[in-house]
Amino acid sequence: MKRVTGIGGIFFKSADPKSLGVWYRDHLGLDVTDWGGAIFQWGGPESPPGMTIWSPFAQDTKYMEPSSASFMINFRVADLDALLATLRTEGCNVIDKTETTGQVWLGYRLRRQQN
Repeated sequence: MKRVTGIGGIFFKSADPKSLGVWYRDHLGLDVTDWGGAIFQWGGPESPPGMTIWSPFAQDTKYMEPSSASFMINFRVADLDALLATLRTEGCNVIDKTETTGQVWLGYRLRRQQN
């Protein structure tokens, strides 16, 4: 079974996400949106279209819970339900939480180090 096919998002905590977004916009050229993140569109003749999200969050965000990590990486996968089932059978800590928004389906798991 094909598992990870790419990176869907990079999310991290920041003491000042708004200022950080401005810095990345001004110095690295990221197209930081009104909601504070950037969207990298990609795809081509040999790759299906998709996107990767880059987004800083406030230090006190609850979005990444129950992990206590300062970052979260969302991976693109070929078949989310099949992968989550496989991870469970392999003894991984898969959280019984999924999200669906538009064309995005998210499942959560924690590494041993809780991130």
